[in-house]
Amino acid sequence: MKILVFSLLAIGTLALTSCKENKEQKSTTETSMQHDMSMMSDNSAMGDMPMDEKVTVIDAKKTSANLTELYSHYTHLTFALSGDDDKEAVNTAKGILEALPKINKKGFSAEQKKEYAELESSIKEHAQHIADNAGNIDHQREHLDLMSEDFYDLLKDFGTSKTVYKIFCPMYNDNKGAFWLSDSREIKNPYYGKKMASCGEVQEEIK
Repeated sequence: MKILVFSLLAIGTLALTSCKENKEQKSTTETSMQHDMSMMSDNSAMGDMPMDEKVTVIDAKKTSANLTELYSHYTHLTFALSGDDDKEAVNTAKGILEALPKINKKGFSAEQKKEYAELESSIKEHAQHIADNAGNIDHQREHLDLMSEDFYDLLKDFGTSKTVYKIFCPMYNDNKGAFWLSDSREIKNPYYGKKMASCGEVQEEIK
């Protein structure tokens, strides 16, 4: 009888010990799973991070120059080419040529006058090529590529009244890529037009 009681007590003790170990193991497993889920959630959030976090922001230098009209013609040029409209591109290029002499340079330093003169000459050359090439939209787009670099330097060094977005197309010019400037984040690719209107991504903000 004593042996039976002892055996029952031993079995009970083993059962309690086993139950306790199972609970501890379950608790440890649940904690580990919760930690893993938390890590997955954090990684997922990082993966969903908006592209805005990767955009470079540039503070433009402010001067007395009012580039609003000139830049407006440039944006109309990109819209014309994004719509495959070579004739409207001619009109907007002529608008650029007319707006260039209107820029007030009285507040410029000697260095700024020199820099502006170089950019003005280059912009004028590219605008003239675009204006002279109705019916040859590929040639117009080649000069938009070069002109966009001039406008980028112009706005960065002489100021902008509103945020301007630099949008990059990686496929243009045999995958060398090219960019254009826009008032909006909306992608309307002037290098491919309607064929690939949404090709591009915002690289920088100029403020």
